[in-house]
Amino acid sequence: MDTDLITLTGLRVHGRHGVFDHEREAGQDFIIDVALRTSTTEAARSDDLAHTVDYGALADALADIVAGEPVNLIETLAERLADACLALDRVHSAVVTVHKPQAPIAQHFADVAVTIERPAK
Repeated sequence: MDTDLITLTGLRVHGRHGVFDHEREAGQDFIIDVALRTSTTEAARSDDLAHTVDYGALADALADIVAGEPVNLIETLAERLADACLALDRVHSAVVTVHKPQAPIAQHFADVAVTIERPAK
């Protein structure tokens, strides 16, 4: 079986995740990257969107999760995003990175991120 990779990177969504009240009140931007293992063979042969992952619909679903119910940890958010990816037909595994570039850290930094990899069940 072919295992190709479909990626969506840099999805920026405003969310209200974090352990501090000010994170929940004001919110901040989160950046999401996903990489999905799938086979694109049938889609390539048919040239039909129905035979692959619709990354437009995927982006909408992920944005809804990030903009939705707040969680304390970006680890929890990453798990929810991975579950949404794995619920799609044809997805064999998902790698999800949640970036929190405005995390409440006193030191200067470029980014904080959590990356998880999950197989389809």
